[in-house]
Amino acid sequence: MKKERRVTVPTLQEMKKRGEKIAMLTGYDFLTAQLLDRAGVDVILVGDTLGMVFQGHESTLPVTVDEVIYHTRAVRRGIHSALLVADLPFLSYQVSIEEAVRNAGRMLKEGGAVAVKLEGGSTAVPVISALVQAGIPVMGHVGLAPQSCNLIGGHKVQGKTVEDIEQLLEDAQAVEDAGAFSVVIEAVPWPVAREITSCVTIPTIGIGAGPYCDGQVLVTPDLLGLFTAFKPHFVRRFAQLGDETLKAFETYVSEVRTGGFPTLDESYSLDESLLKEWQQVSREIPIAPDREV
Repeated sequence: MKKERRVTVPTLQEMKKRGEKIAMLTGYDFLTAQLLDRAGVDVILVGDTLGMVFQGHESTLPVTVDEVIYHTRAVRRGIHSALLVADLPFLSYQVSIEEAVRNAGRMLKEGGAVAVKLEGGSTAVPVISALVQAGIPVMGHVGLAPQSCNLIGGHKVQGKTVEDIEQLLEDAQAVEDAGAFSVVIEAVPWPVAREITSCVTIPTIGIGAGPYCDGQVLVTPDLLGLFTAFKPHFVRRFAQLGDETLKAFETYVSEVRTGGFPTLDESYSLDESLLKEWQQVSREIPIAPDREV
């Protein structure tokens, strides 16, 4: 279903006020972006998850700014309606505010993104404020912060103590106060995510945070069953394209090796008069006996 108008930052804020759910998915290439846009996805995130599902790394940490920009440019070409958000990768915004503004600005100038996303709650406030002041829309990210996986000992559910829950609420409010237009809530118990959603005025986008957020996001290769190295508890496979794709590849290999592909119907031929003229020049070129030219 194609939208009649482009989704903007104010669009998402209006959707929250009206109680309309926001659908967000990740995208890393032109073809997938086209399909996501045609399906009516509201927000497409060029996530640093590309490091795992596209590049094959064990985490998102190796992803660079240039790589995110490259993928963002490709996704941009496939979008007509959806809001395009680019992830700020590890160490692209933690070193200094000046470097954060420069890298985020590149996402918009060179990548064509409309907004950027960054991880962090209260600690990220100075960066978020600086980006917003520079005219760069920011989507926050609280709860599980994959870029901090080495610090917290892996990808773990957050908000499992009263102190942690209070900190999550404080983080979400701080992100809003700093000027973020939305906030992702990752791997947080649903009662906590529901409370955050009711306490902030900006849209909340859940991933592993239950049904009471203003919207949801998944990593697209997870949703399609293409990434099968592991399956997070919150992921639903809406298709099993990994199995179907493997079957198609295996069939292709078999058809090539047995001579079943390509057939003459899948090949280009020559006009009969041209073929005869050519044969007069080179008598070694026979007409295929099993096919009329």
